[in-house]
Amino acid sequence: MITAPTPTARHSAQRPAKVRRRGERSPLASTALHLTLIGASVIAVFPVLWVLLTSLKPAELATTTDFFKETTFENYTNLIQDTKFLTWFGNSLIVAGLTTLIGVIVSASTGYAVSRFRFPGKRGLMWTLLITQMFPVAVLIVPIYNIMAGMGLLNKPAGLVITYLTISVPFCAWMMKGFFDTIPREIDESGQVDGLTPFGTFWRLILPLAKPGLAVTAFYSFITAWGEVAYASAFMVGEDNLTLAGGLQLFVNQYGAQWGPMTAASVLIAIPAALVFLFAQKHLVTGMSAGAVKG
Repeated sequence: MITAPTPTARHSAQRPAKVRRRGERSPLASTALHLTLIGASVIAVFPVLWVLLTSLKPAELATTTDFFKETTFENYTNLIQDTKFLTWFGNSLIVAGLTTLIGVIVSASTGYAVSRFRFPGKRGLMWTLLITQMFPVAVLIVPIYNIMAGMGLLNKPAGLVITYLTISVPFCAWMMKGFFDTIPREIDESGQVDGLTPFGTFWRLILPLAKPGLAVTAFYSFITAWGEVAYASAFMVGEDNLTLAGGLQLFVNQYGAQWGPMTAASVLIAIPAALVFLFAQKHLVTGMSAGAVKG
């Protein structure tokens, strides 16, 4: 005898298969993604954590994995008291600060001029800014050294500042030009209607809207000067004139390396860079959020 299917069976047979929404992952794919992200995070954080933990170990345990056996701040106290780390730190702050300040001013004004005005040599200037990014440090270090020697700027902070500006300004000017291109020209026209000069329009109307670009420019200029090694090592001699890049090299010689002071210095060096990054990130998020809101 053939029995008719029950209502429950008919309902189950007619129920459509679950369709996964766009962007929705299966549990297996989600687990694999999270495991991959965790692994990538561990790989990224591991060298930083290793340096931090090594800086807290005694000298005799520097190359071992006994991180928590004898925790001490001796490396930091010896670094500050027995070396000229604070002098190197101050020199780097001066060089990086001047590079950041001048780099932001020159890059913003250059980017605005190239974005808004037509003038003879504009195309050549843009090509020059682009081509200068194609030469590696190994090619430029000798000619720049000769130029600085002829100007009497070797072993002086001004020489390093000018050198770092040749690295940061071309890239940042191109970036700021692209950022200014996204700002409507009607804002410039409204400034002219209100009687503002081109500089007044740039200073009062355009720059407040360009905070995200200025933040990135400041961050790039600071990092360029703060972490550069080749020019700092070639142009600066004498412990009182060294920046942090040159000072760290004193901890390494042909007989070995002083891992304790070097790792402690690395941790302290990373703090200003992290603070500048947080500052730039804050303005980037603020700028993107403000730009996403239409009134």
